Amino acid sequence: MAEITLRGMTWDHARGFDPMVATSAAYARAHPGVTITWERRSLQAFADRPISEMAATYDLMVIDHPHVGEVAKQGNLLPLDGLREAEMAALAAGSVGLSHPSYAFAGRQWALAIDTATPVACLRPDRLEEAPKVWSEVLSLARQGRVGFALIPINALMTFFGLARNLGYGIAEVPDRLMEPDQAARVLELMREVVALMDRRCLTLDPIGIYEWMGRNEDGPHYSPFGYGYTNYSRAGFCPFPLTFHDAPGVEKADPTGTVLGGTGIAVSAFTRHPEVAVDYAFWIAGAECQKGLFTESGGQPAHAAAWEDEACNALTCGFFRGTRRTLDTAWLRPRYDGYMGLQDRAGSMVHRCLTGEATVAETIAALDAAYRESRA
Repeated sequence: MAEITLRGMTWDHARGFDPMVATSAAYARAHPGVTITWERRSLQAFADRPISEMAATYDLMVIDHPHVGEVAKQGNLLPLDGLREAEMAALAAGSVGLSHPSYAFAGRQWALAIDTATPVACLRPDRLEEAPKVWSEVLSLARQGRVGFALIPINALMTFFGLARNLGYGIAEVPDRLMEPDQAARVLELMREVVALMDRRCLTLDPIGIYEWMGRNEDGPHYSPFGYGYTNYSRAGFCPFPLTFHDAPGVEKADPTGTVLGGTGIAVSAFTRHPEVAVDYAFWIAGAECQKGLFTESGGQPAHAAAWEDEACNALTCGFFRGTRRTLDTAWLRPRYDGYMGLQDRAGSMVHRCLTGEATVAETIAALDAAYRESRA
C-alpha cells in the first residue's frame, strides 16, 4: 500500500491543536501507511486567510461556521452529506445546540462539528461562590471592581449580538437595517455602562487574555459574564487559580438564551487527492467515541452531546459541560450569507469605538446599518 500523507490546518491554541495531533497519531496507528500532519496559525490569522487559499494547500481544515455561505458559493470544500448517512444522522442527533447544523448551508453539509463554544460565564471559585443570574447582579459586582470580560472588536460585537438576542431583538432580519434603532441603542448603552465600571484593559483582551488574567494572577477579575468558554482553564494544573464556567446571565431574567454560537468544524478540501481517507478521519474525530474519549482527554472542547453528558468529561473539567449546557443549547446562530464575514470584521470595530467613547451611540447605529446594507449588496 502506498504511503498517504494528509496536511491539515488548525488554530494555534492547546484546544485547537493538541487534540488534532493526538487523534491523528491514533488514526495513523490504526491505519498503517497513513500520516496526518497539522500546522497552526494564530486565531486571527486563521480567520483572515481565505478558505479558497487553504483548500488549495491542505487536505483537512478546521473552520468556523460563518464561512459556509462563502464556501457554498465557491465550491472549495467537499460536501460531506450523502456519503455516510447513518453516521451523519448520529452526528445530527448528538449535536449540542446548533453545532452540527451550523455547517449546513444551501442543502449541503460543509463540515462536521468537532468543537463548540458560546459566550458563557466564568468565575474564580476562591473569590466568588455563585455566578450572577441576571444583569443587575453583574452590575453590582462590577461596581465592586470584580468584573472583567473580553471586549476586543470581535468580542464586543458578539456581546452586542448576544445581549440583543437575549432581549428578543431581531438582527439582520430586514434588508435595510441591522437592528431597530431604539433596540440597538439600548444594548449599546447597557454595554457602555458596564465598561465604565471595568478595567480598561478589557477593551484590549480576547477571552484567552481574560482567562489568563483571571487564572494566573492573584488580583485578576473574579467574574466574567461573557466569554467563549475554554475547558482548559477549568482543568487541574492548567493555571494556578482554576476557573469554573457557568451559564451566562440574562438581561431581565435568569435565562442565558441568545449568546452567539462559536466553535469549529472539520472540513475536507475539494482538491484532496485522498478524499476517502480524509472523510474517514473527519467522521471518526466528530463521532461520539472519539469526542468523549481521546478528543476531550487531549485538551479538546467537544461538540458531541455524548461528551457533554459524560461523567468523566465533566470530572476532568470541573463540571464545565454541565455548568454551561443550557447556554449552548439556546445559543443563536449568527448570519452566514456570503458577505457576512466582511460585515463582522467592520461591525466589531464600530461597536468597539462606541465603547471607547470614540463614537456616539447614534453614529454607531448609523455606521452599523450602512455596513450591513453594503454586505447584502
